[in-house]
Amino acid sequence: MKKSSLPLAAFALMAAAGVQAQTNVQVYGLLDVGVDTANNATPTGGNLTRVSSGGMNTSRLGFRGSEDLGGGLKAIFQLESGIFMDTGAQDGPLFKRQATVGLEGSFGKVVIGRSFTSVYDTIIAGFDPMGFAPFYSWATSGPATGPSKYGFTTQYDNIIKYSGKIENFKIGANYAFGEQTTGARDSSKMGFTGVYDIGGLSLMGTWERNNGNTVVATGNRDKNTVWHVGANYVDGPWRLTAVYRDYKLVAGKAATPDVDATTYWAGVNYKTNEVTTLTGAIYHVNVKNVAAGKDADPTMYVARYRYALSKRTDLHVSAAYAKAKNGQLTGVSRDDAAYGESQHGLIVGMQHRF
Repeated sequence: MKKSSLPLAAFALMAAAGVQAQTNVQVYGLLDVGVDTANNATPTGGNLTRVSSGGMNTSRLGFRGSEDLGGGLKAIFQLESGIFMDTGAQDGPLFKRQATVGLEGSFGKVVIGRSFTSVYDTIIAGFDPMGFAPFYSWATSGPATGPSKYGFTTQYDNIIKYSGKIENFKIGANYAFGEQTTGARDSSKMGFTGVYDIGGLSLMGTWERNNGNTVVATGNRDKNTVWHVGANYVDGPWRLTAVYRDYKLVAGKAATPDVDATTYWAGVNYKTNEVTTLTGAIYHVNVKNVAAGKDADPTMYVARYRYALSKRTDLHVSAAYAKAKNGQLTGVSRDDAAYGESQHGLIVGMQHRF
């Protein structure tokens, strides 16, 4: 992963100035770091132990706020930057995670800028037992080892995003402009989501389309379509989750095979007491449209122990095991490639929120 050398000092100064100037500005952050180890983590199949940023969640620093415009209408904004806690480096552009301004009222909320997608917002709100944990979840995408990650898009530039609620039905929609001279549809992206809550049961569905640019030779463009259906059920200290994803990339180039896969996951979260949560999850990717004997079809098993030292500070331990078939490579990480047909990993870390 490429790490930007741009400092966060400017961001911190801006945040501090905002707090002094406006009482409705909130400075917030999440700091998550730990020590992880994994086998088959080097080209020679060796082990690797390191300090890693983002165990349960990626680390970030941001500020957000609102202005009351009257009549139940508010102007809102959010700026959020990613941090690598192991080095202190900035994760990409200054506000890579979010940079939005918008309006919020009885109609819902509309923002514009760079933001997480409606699909991301929907699935992270209760439809991944591991909460998109870098260590370890394949809900956003599958492992980094392989021809594709078969995942959905987590963030868009140039986005307009809406979220709202009608009684028990939550809805979301977004459109991202492609901004290409070859046509409005080139590089454009869109998505729609819905969640229906009834008692302790939540049912969800999502759909997104990501366009590439038109290929001159064929007049076609890459078209990536991803959809999900899923459910979760909460009963006291228990939460049960199950989700199905279909991924397909139709190539714009001639004589180029489509990329096709389905991903399933299921899991359980159990709060044993006020400070302890246990999580177990299984993720499986069914790879399609590849040569016979080349489908990895990897499966990952995950277990996590989370202990709350306070309302803002947690200790966590996560372990994962991934295995592929047909001698293909796979790994537990969606960011770092592995070098074996199986891999196990373990991370012990700490998270603080403010």
